[in-house]
Amino acid sequence: MKTLLQRLDLDLPILQAPMAGAQGSELATAVSRAGGLGALPCAMLSPAAMEEELDAFRAGTAGPINVNVFCHAPPAPDPERQARWLEALAPWYAEFDLDLEAVPAGAGRRPFDHAACDVLESFRPEVVSFHFGLPAAELLARVKAWGATVLSTATTVEEARWLEAHGADAVIAQGLEAGGHRGLFLTEDLTTQMGTLALLPQVREAVDVPVIAAGGIADARGVTAALALGAEAVQVGTAFLCCPESRASAIHRRALMSEAARHTALTNLYSGRPARGIVTRLMRELGPISDAAPAFPLATAAIAPLRAAAEAQGSGDFSPLWAGQNASRCREVPACEVVRDLALGLLR
Repeated sequence: MKTLLQRLDLDLPILQAPMAGAQGSELATAVSRAGGLGALPCAMLSPAAMEEELDAFRAGTAGPINVNVFCHAPPAPDPERQARWLEALAPWYAEFDLDLEAVPAGAGRRPFDHAACDVLESFRPEVVSFHFGLPAAELLARVKAWGATVLSTATTVEEARWLEAHGADAVIAQGLEAGGHRGLFLTEDLTTQMGTLALLPQVREAVDVPVIAAGGIADARGVTAALALGAEAVQVGTAFLCCPESRASAIHRRALMSEAARHTALTNLYSGRPARGIVTRLMRELGPISDAAPAFPLATAAIAPLRAAAEAQGSGDFSPLWAGQNASRCREVPACEVVRDLALGLLR
């Protein structure tokens, strides 16, 4: 049986984590050229934007691509919860002289659907990865029909078993250290979430499909440790955010390379689902987790005006500064150097 690397025709067991809003085809292309698996986050892209980014990737490299999409169930708007959310944010709206009445009730990230699948089918990406479980059976069948390898994220052993039983070809074991959105989908109980070094060997024993380690891995030592614990590959995100190929904002980059990056927390304030980021003023003053925040992704709409107003003043106080617990290797170096450094222990 082929290993995951053989199946994907990869030189190195290094997967770049898809980071919606902070990167596009430039970073994915650079990682692919360096021998890893570049990822294109499409959760925030329209079908037309997906096509444009995939065109750019295919023009830049012949390597494989991982296209990442979300498969959450869109929530029904809840006017009462929305009103509580706006009430909680009202003091900051007043501070920036913003109009609470102008905030739309809806918005947010599209879940994977047939329109998105139509675009992907025309490009036949080698890997399609999902966050928050797997899509409906008919959509998953379409993806598998062109030969794509299907990945999805598990944050618990139970989620890993579920993914294997429902058609995932490999499981990404996402430790609690990981930046960005948690991939949890069978539970909302954050006490079930564990660190990478605890989660990885348990998932490895629980499933027969390949396992990819994610969370807290930023250098060759982390890669070596993950492989020793049974991972066939690692997924790394935060270490790439300050590369020139990243689209992370100047505010985000400054935070990543500052002492502030040592303090991260899970928060649902920016989207409605738990995600790890550098602690901001909003998280400190409101508390990182709030029952008032609307369900994912509806919380985003009311945060957007605050973020724009603060960023116009050069502040990230209301920005989602996504980062894992180990930002120690965030450097302004080309992505190929990050890949090379991650692979050092494999090349000796």
